[in-house]
Amino acid sequence: MQLPLYANEDLPQTEDDWTFQGAATRELTHCYHDYPARMIPQVAGKLLERFAPDSSALVFDPYCGTGTSLVESSIRGYDAIGTDLNPLARLIARAKTSLPDPEKLEEAFRAYYSLVRHWREDAQIVPAQIAGISRLEFWFKPPVIAKLAALRDFLGTVENIAVRDFFAVAFSETVRESSNTRRSEFKLYRYSEKDLERHNPDVFALMTTKLRRNEKGLQQMRAILCRQKRVPDIRICDFNTVARVPRESIAPETVDIVLTSPPYGDSQTTVAYGQYSRLSAAWLGFAEPQKTDSALMGGSKALKILTSLPSEALTAAITEILCNDIERGREVSAFYADLWASISHIAPLIKPQGYACYVVGNRKVKGVVLPTDLAIRDFFVAHGYRYFQTFRRGIPNKRMPAKNSPTNAVGRSDSTMLHEYLVVMQCIK
Repeated sequence: MQLPLYANEDLPQTEDDWTFQGAATRELTHCYHDYPARMIPQVAGKLLERFAPDSSALVFDPYCGTGTSLVESSIRGYDAIGTDLNPLARLIARAKTSLPDPEKLEEAFRAYYSLVRHWREDAQIVPAQIAGISRLEFWFKPPVIAKLAALRDFLGTVENIAVRDFFAVAFSETVRESSNTRRSEFKLYRYSEKDLERHNPDVFALMTTKLRRNEKGLQQMRAILCRQKRVPDIRICDFNTVARVPRESIAPETVDIVLTSPPYGDSQTTVAYGQYSRLSAAWLGFAEPQKTDSALMGGSKALKILTSLPSEALTAAITEILCNDIERGREVSAFYADLWASISHIAPLIKPQGYACYVVGNRKVKGVVLPTDLAIRDFFVAHGYRYFQTFRRGIPNKRMPAKNSPTNAVGRSDSTMLHEYLVVMQCIK
């Protein structure tokens, strides 16, 4: 079938509902921790039910984020491997796919509640500094710093890794919500001085609320997994598929289905995963959290100006952007060069007749639609895959305005992303 150059409104419609308007997206351990641009579990679940084998399977998510696809694989009895460069995302994914020992978890809860009950407001547990946060009192009020320091010290006393991860995820969200950053933003924007006067978060109440919410989700997850004959093997890795896929982690032709939602663009100009994670990551002791964005796909623009990418539609779009703005063109080229490199390492992993399912969005840069759905198709075709189908879904309740100003010019606006595309490719080698 001949596809249009820019596959958005011209895609054939199907009777399938992929929008899932009003669906409950925070059940099970999906309730753990907010995170930018999450793939909703209903999309991951439906793709698995349609394209994964009926029996056992190995699922791979090369940009797993906080592990939506891994949780959905687990509850269906599939083994899964996920990798992500953001250490906070890996922590959340690990916690969401683990079942902490109930007795050890209860022991940690008792210790936590003891800390809260015996806390004295004049306690002076204040760290001199947190590596990765240059101005601690700019981002946190002193009473908040004292309580966060006490919680961080408590985490250090929890010996069981799965239990510590469970508490660390609640702590991470508590850090973000008790900080002086605007909660409506994923990037680091401090409240105005007027808003800061009204901002007096109850750190322990926030932490307790997160823990109780997550405990309910864990109980739901445990009930499902305990009914299975075996608990699926879920592994969280930190390798970068742009560079390589270690054979000791995944051997060629062993994956039944790749199920993923890659970034829609480089982190600097789209979703700033590193900025969103930075404060929590620093409090948790992750090394150099401020460098996360530059490490992600498209983070380095060096020597990546429109290399020979095997997609005519994408090449035309990037060329148009380069003609209008060389710097923005470099940023776009860097991202797609990395995406092509990543797919080149992923394609050999899938078994013959297996599937690659990519959930992507077609963003605009300088008024030019970047046809990521067609690029994904073309990249896999270049590796001997067969194009199977593309499903389109509306994006409800997006944290994105219906229109924005792509050039920052007064009075000029353009529509933003309203749809996602579920691109399905099949390995035929």
